[in-house]
Amino acid sequence: MILRTGQRVVFIGDSITDCGRRDDAAPYGSGYVSLVRALVGARHPELELEWVNRGVSGDTVRDLAVRWDDDAIAERPDWLSVLIGINDIWRRYGDQPDQAVAIDEYERTLRDLLRRAVAATGCRLILGDPFLIEADRSEPQRADTDRYAAVVAGLAAEFDAVHVPNQAAFDRVLAVSPAKRWADDRVHPHLPGHAVLADAYLSALGVTAAH
Repeated sequence: MILRTGQRVVFIGDSITDCGRRDDAAPYGSGYVSLVRALVGARHPELELEWVNRGVSGDTVRDLAVRWDDDAIAERPDWLSVLIGINDIWRRYGDQPDQAVAIDEYERTLRDLLRRAVAATGCRLILGDPFLIEADRSEPQRADTDRYAAVVAGLAAEFDAVHVPNQAAFDRVLAVSPAKRWADDRVHPHLPGHAVLADAYLSALGVTAAH
């Protein structure tokens, strides 16, 4: 377990992170962030941690760049968890292809944001892979997603960050179950899908089950 009492853990990203945290599910959302917070508390009740959710639905890495100073750096995190990239890819396959973010811009922008956050706050990073709840790795959007996830894995190594292999977590459950069990649109998980994500985050953070 690498979290320590008194630390501030800030999550930032798109709708997967947001999950209603700005309205009916304030302030943590109803997704993986809330589950991670609850389970860390249950398994390590001795820890006093501060949790902050700064996810915003629809965000790409470009949108993160606009609000980075206010929603990441100004929060003064000890740990900054970033999950971004799904919309950057998805837009290419929907009705807003002009808003898709090419992989080189994605990598360049994300690297710059991470560098700025670490320089300004001294935070440690938690980087989650973008994912698509699709078992066929040759399907075009899934193949794209794997490429963007490889960028995140590379940045995690570069910044000595905690890496959360979200796609691998879904691949594990997709090997024995249909995608519709986890999400209707392959992107926005139902609660069990968010539990898959939360499980991956807990494993990456070294949070073990209570005994």
